[in-house]
Parts: sequence; structure tokens; C-alpha cells
Amino acid sequence: MEKRDFYEVLGVSRDADEKELKSAYRKLAMKYHPDRNPGDGDAETRFKEVSEAYDTLKDGQKRAAYDRFGHAAFENGGMGARGGGHPGDFASAMSDIFDEFFGMGGGRRSGGRDRGADLRYNLEISLEEAYTGKTVEIVVPTSVSCEACSGSGAKPGTSPTTCRTCGGSGRVRAAQGFFTLERTCAACQGRGEVISDPCESCSGTGRKTINRTLSVNIPAGIEDGTRIRLGGEGEAGLRGGPSGDLYIFLSIRPHAFFQRDSADLYCRVPISMTTAALGGQFEVPSLGGEMTRVKVPEGTQAGKQFRLRGKGMPVMRSQHHGDIYIQVTVETPTNLTKRQRELLAEFEGESSKETHPESHGFFSKVKDFIDNLGQG
Repeated sequence: MEKRDFYEVLGVSRDADEKELKSAYRKLAMKYHPDRNPGDGDAETRFKEVSEAYDTLKDGQKRAAYDRFGHAAFENGGMGARGGGHPGDFASAMSDIFDEFFGMGGGRRSGGRDRGADLRYNLEISLEEAYTGKTVEIVVPTSVSCEACSGSGAKPGTSPTTCRTCGGSGRVRAAQGFFTLERTCAACQGRGEVISDPCESCSGTGRKTINRTLSVNIPAGIEDGTRIRLGGEGEAGLRGGPSGDLYIFLSIRPHAFFQRDSADLYCRVPISMTTAALGGQFEVPSLGGEMTRVKVPEGTQAGKQFRLRGKGMPVMRSQHHGDIYIQVTVETPTNLTKRQRELLAEFEGESSKETHPESHGFFSKVKDFIDNLGQG
């Protein structure tokens, strides 16, 4: 019986990721598990088929071999690959697959040039800068292509020569029994070229370390922890190889007045006891620079929250803004004069449940609670 395609068995596309594979397998395994289908031979067959498909596709190396050769990759030790060719052909193909995963022989795929490393730069900005957006200049120490040798690593007027050991492929083959194994060429380290007369300016590496000044665009509304990628601005590759990328990790300094939650801003504003009791107003700034007047109604309690619509942070790639939420705290007066104390004492003596409904209600509940305890 001819085997079905493993992707078809699991019901996933050929570009399905590991999460999709696992989800499809679990669903089908539960459906066809022998314990759920006692005595059902078809279910048992499907369960084995699903398990075999998942065991192959969940393994990166096996999946790469299957994608290239299908079921033939695992039949007769792989001898059936490419129509039953010579064992060395399959070993060579498998070597290519291992190269893709482990970087072996990378010199041949990249023309003998190694890609430069990615770099990281930590950038801190203020909340105001995150609100308006800006262009920031940063200085990054990095490796760049050597101008003297144009990145080749060879002395000006000369050029790298083809490696005689591997013939420029970057790999050498060695027969071992029925198999032909490929290894990275030790003479050229897999680059396929050797430099007989290295550049004096860069010692044959094809690159030099300098401080580079780069302009970074910070969009309005950017959030803390955002990562910005500058393609090709990382370390230069060896001997003219492609440059890596520069990743800028952004952090926003704590603000003296506002706390941020996505596009919304929060702040606490203390008001006097008389303002809370009689009503009044105060002004608060926004990050845009304008002042907004907030009216305090009579009898405002501590913790009351006011909302200023559209005064918060801009939302990236849109015309919208978040809001500002203001929570008031009622400040208890200190350092009172004798007259102020007398007035407060007089006010306290005349206070009633109408003027202090919350405290009066609370202590009434306390009294009822104690009375009930005494009766028990």
C-alpha cells in the first residue's frame, strides 16, 4: 500500500510551523487512539499513520530530508533517493541538508564570504520624546569593510586565489565504506579561497572597527521595549561578506508626573480639603505642552477620577490619541494656626450624617456589629 503524504495525513500545509504540527497531531491522535476505538482496526492504522507523520515532521533534519526526497529518504537507508542513485549522491544531498541547519559548508552558499554579526544598541528616551517622536543620532562602534582592499582581505593589487585543496567548493569529500562524507575544507575554512598576501590595513580580515554615527527615526507613540531593526547596519562580513543588522532596544525613562499604560496616561493630583468640599478647579499639563482646566464639583471624594479624552499618547500609525486619567487625592491640612484649629473643631462639632454620610454610615455599622456581638 502506497504511503500518503505526511502533510496530508496531518491535514496541514507544507509551510506549517511546529505549533500547527503539534496541534494537528494531538487532535488526530485523540480521535484515533486505540483506547477510544477498541477493536477498530482502521482507527489503529490511522493512529500509527498519524504518529509516523508527526515523528518525521517534528524533527527538523528528518523534515528537511522528507521535503526534498519524500518517503524515499527513509527507505532502504535512503538509497532510493533521486531514483536510486549512487549512495554517495544521497550522502551528498543529506550533507547539504545538515549544512542548512548547522552552518556547515556555508562558505560555498555565500560565495566564500561570512555574514557579519548582528549588533545591539540600547537607547533611552523621555516620555515627551516618545509623544512627539524624533530623529536621534547614535554612535555605534562596529566593523566596516576595509577601504584599502575593498573588503577582500588581500593586499591592494592582489586578489584571493582559489583553494587548491577543495577546488573552491569550500568542502572536501572522503570515502568511508559505502558512504561519501563531506567536511569543511580545513585549508580555507570553507571559504573556497585563500589569501597569500593579506592586506596590511586589516590584516586580511577585510574589515576594520570604527565608530559610526547613525540617524534613527523614533516614531510618535512608540512604546517601551520596542525593537527597531536597521538592516545591514551591523558588523561587516569577513572578506566582503554581507553585513549583519543593528537592533535598537528602546526604553522610556520614568516620568515625574505621568504613568503610561499603552496609549493612556495616568496621574494623581492633590487638592485641598476646602476645594474638595466647596468645589473648584485646577489645571494639568499634557505632553503636547497645553494646559487643560479640570472642574472639581462640590463634595468631591478622595479617589475621584477625571478623564481627559484624546489628551494621551498618540497611537502609532493612526490619527488617534489615548486619554489622560486624573485621580484626585484630598490633602489633610497641617501646621494649623490656633484660629484654624478652632474653626475645624467648631465644624466637627456641628457635623452630621448629612455632611459626612460615608463615615457616619461606617461607624453606624460598627456600632450595630458590636451590639450584635453583645447580644450573642
